[in-house]
Amino acid sequence: MTKTFFATTALIGALACSAQAETIGISIPAATHGWAGALNYHAERTVERLQEVYPEHSFVLTTTPDSATQVSDLEDMVATRGIDALVVLPFESEPLTGPIQRIAESGTWVTVVDRGLAVEGIETLYVAGDNDSFGRTAGEYFAGALEDGGKVVVMRGIPSTVDNERVEGFEAAIDGSGLEVLAMDHGNWNRDTAFTLMQDWLSRFPEIDAVWAADDDMAVGALAAIEQAGRTDEMIVVGGAGMKEMVDRIRNGDETVPVNVTYPPAMISTAIEMTAVGVTGAAPMSGEFIIASELITPENADDFYFEDSPY
Repeated sequence: MTKTFFATTALIGALACSAQAETIGISIPAATHGWAGALNYHAERTVERLQEVYPEHSFVLTTTPDSATQVSDLEDMVATRGIDALVVLPFESEPLTGPIQRIAESGTWVTVVDRGLAVEGIETLYVAGDNDSFGRTAGEYFAGALEDGGKVVVMRGIPSTVDNERVEGFEAAIDGSGLEVLAMDHGNWNRDTAFTLMQDWLSRFPEIDAVWAADDDMAVGALAAIEQAGRTDEMIVVGGAGMKEMVDRIRNGDETVPVNVTYPPAMISTAIEMTAVGVTGAAPMSGEFIIASELITPENADDFYFEDSPY
């Protein structure tokens, strides 16, 4: 695999050079949480823009509330729409690996976004944030900001390669730091689940110095539970993905939310555009496109705050 970068204008220009009509299927999770809502926002607008500029190409966009529905959607795209390419963000890695592998083996171009599959090498193109960096960046911050013996709880996401990579990066960064991980459990990138999970931890642990919520929606749920318990001054909460609510708290000097880690939902736009160019043969697009994570701090928070963003 190779890392490849193409500016959006270059992608659009390359696509314009090809007159061959192609059908591109796009399957992503429904807007079950903030990051997924922003993902849907960017996907819909990218499809609208490409359909208007390139009417000879067809785009089929579906959103799914669960893995079983996503498998059904993919089967329908192949059977009734005869897609030439698929852009897919798997709802979960394991259940989608087999169905996507069968599509790839039929000769269809496959771009996997964000959550990798359980088997490597199936996809033609992989577009994602740097999940190891995402977890490692948070872990390095904790290792530097907390004293030796600091007590940490960790909220994982939905079971997937994304979640595994993030946690592995986090654990590697705090290894040898003297920090103690009191508990680690799945919050499923969901505010309500995170709220309940945080309530449980608050009842079990009289001392918590930091919460790593590997997604900003979980951070919102954790913060609500902490505030309800009256323990706001006892711990910091670090989420991730750059939700504007979190970035706003950082830039206003909120001591409970001192930093955040980036993970842009607009990666779906990059994936759709690169696939459109690649499947028409206008330019080589196979390999990996990895978007690095950055630490959002009070010093740079204004650069990451977008008032009109849906997330």
